[in-house]
Amino acid sequence: MSERFDEFEEFDAGTRLAVDVEDAGDAFVVTADLPGFEKDDIDVHLREDTLQIDATHEESADTGEDYIRRERSKRSVTRSLTLPEAVEDDAVSASFNNGVLTVELPKADEEDDSTSIDIA
Repeated sequence: MSERFDEFEEFDAGTRLAVDVEDAGDAFVVTADLPGFEKDDIDVHLREDTLQIDATHEESADTGEDYIRRERSKRSVTRSLTLPEAVEDDAVSASFNNGVLTVELPKADEEDDSTSIDIA
């Protein structure tokens, strides 16, 4: 696997969310399995070079007498990834299908930001 992915810095905040990160050439593609979550349970944010994924799901507060034990009241997962290259912030897209979150982060164009200096 590419050494580039070794440059991803990650940290946990709560329960760790496992992700796959693919370098698709012109974009990074992040995939996360979130079974049992709904689209509205998930928040995805990009701040500078960090992608943040948060998901929280609460079961209904039904306390019917049919339950002998109820342990699935609330689940929460989160993950932050530091991206190894700049991405086009306004072109990032995300989709959620069948419990799988996919975030596509197009890489920023590599422009030469250097300035030529004339020697007097």
